Amino acid sequence: MLRGAKNDSLDICPPINAEPSIAMTSSPDDKRLLTGNRLLLKQITRRTMCPSIGIIGGTGIYDPEVFDIVDTISMSTPYGATSDAISIGRLGEVEVAFLPRHGTGHVLPPHMVNYRANIWAMKQVGVERIVSPCAVGSLQEGFEPGDIVIVDQFMDFTKTRDYTFFDGPKTVHIGCADPFCPEMNAIFDQTANRLGVSHHLGGTYVCIEGPRFSTRAESRMYRGFADVIGMTLVPECQLAREMEMCYTSLAMVTDYDVWAEHAVDTATILRTMSENVHKVRDILTDALPRIPDIHGCDCDRILREAGA
Repeated sequence: MLRGAKNDSLDICPPINAEPSIAMTSSPDDKRLLTGNRLLLKQITRRTMCPSIGIIGGTGIYDPEVFDIVDTISMSTPYGATSDAISIGRLGEVEVAFLPRHGTGHVLPPHMVNYRANIWAMKQVGVERIVSPCAVGSLQEGFEPGDIVIVDQFMDFTKTRDYTFFDGPKTVHIGCADPFCPEMNAIFDQTANRLGVSHHLGGTYVCIEGPRFSTRAESRMYRGFADVIGMTLVPECQLAREMEMCYTSLAMVTDYDVWAEHAVDTATILRTMSENVHKVRDILTDALPRIPDIHGCDCDRILREAGA
C-alpha cells in the first residue's frame, strides 16, 4: 500500500503513545514532554485522517485549490507554539499534514521560526516523512532562476537557533554525513524527469542567519563551496533527522543572490516564485502517491545508530 492512502475501514486515527519516544526521554524535562504528549493525544484521537507525509511550506506553496483541508490542529508543544496550526487534508488522494513555516501572512522571519516546535508537532501528529519546499538564491551560473534543486548537502552559517532536542542530561551525536533521505530524493528526481521540469539532483545549500541578504563579499565566498543559498534549512533538516523522519528539500531558485550583476531583492524573489511555483505543486502532486509505505532508507534508525 502506498503511504498516505486512505483506509476507509478506520474511523479514527490510531492513538499516539502517551509515553515519550526515545528522542523525548533524552530531553532535560521529561515531565514537561509527557504533559505535552497527553495534551496532544486529546486533540488527535478523534481525527479521521492520519497523514504520514508532512509538508512544511515556504513562500507561495499553499493553494486551497490544490490542498483539500478537512481539519486543523492548533497546539502548544514543550518547545513553545508552532508557526501556525497544522492543516490536515489531502493533496490528490494522499493524506498530508501542512504547516506554513513562516505562519499565515509570512509573519515569522527565518531566525524567529520555532523549528523545534514545528518538527516535534509533526512527529506527534504521525508524520514520518517531511517534504520542504523553499526559495533559494543561486550561487552558480548553472543553477538558473526557476530551476528546482533537490538538495543533498548543507553548510550551516546560522548563529542563534536551537539546533537539537538533546540539550541534556544525555548528549546524542547523530550522523549527518548524508542528511537528506536518498529514497525520497530519488522519487522526486524521477518525478521531475517525468514531468520535464528543469531540476538538479544534488546541490549544496548554505544556510545563513538572515533576515538580511548577503554582502557581495559573503556571496563570493559561499560560491566556493555551495550551489544555493537560503535561510531556513538549518536547523529544520537536522531536527527532523533527530526525530528519525525522512526529509527532502525542494529548493526553487529565484535569483542569483548578490554575486551577479543585479543584486537580489524581495520583489524579484516573489515574482519568480509566482511564475514558477506551479512546478513544485506539480511535482508534489505526482510524487507523493509514489512514496512507498515501507521505508527503503535508514532514516528511521538514526538514533539507534547514534546509541541513543
